Amino acid sequence: MKRGVEVNINQISPEGLTLEEDIIASSLDLETDIVKFRRPIQIKAIFSKITNAVTVDVALTSSISTICSRCLNELEIDLKKKLRLSYAVDKSEQVVNLGPDIREEIILDYPLKPLCNPDCKGLCPRCGKNLNEGGCSCAIT
Repeated sequence: MKRGVEVNINQISPEGLTLEEDIIASSLDLETDIVKFRRPIQIKAIFSKITNAVTVDVALTSSISTICSRCLNELEIDLKKKLRLSYAVDKSEQVVNLGPDIREEIILDYPLKPLCNPDCKGLCPRCGKNLNEGGCSCAIT
């Protein structure tokens, strides 16, 4: 199972190296009960190497499906993230694996209280009707 983008540092030329790859979110253990990925994560990584360090500029795109925290309707959120990662070059370690760092960065961006829209009215606490679809017949307004 592929756990991210792995590159042998000897493949990085003085001009750098660009990789584009699609990774399935489940291979990075990113899906939860309320966060599902609708398509693979598209990764574009630009590697550059100096004597004792590798720097990687990463662009991530995908689409996340989750549940509105007020009305419980499903909603889709576009994932677009850019990050810069740096790795020390160690003679004993010839491979750079971006998987763990990409996983961590994506999880940090998970919405804590996702909303279908900022004005979501939520559910009636008495009858459970979605108040975005109109009022309910309860006495609570």
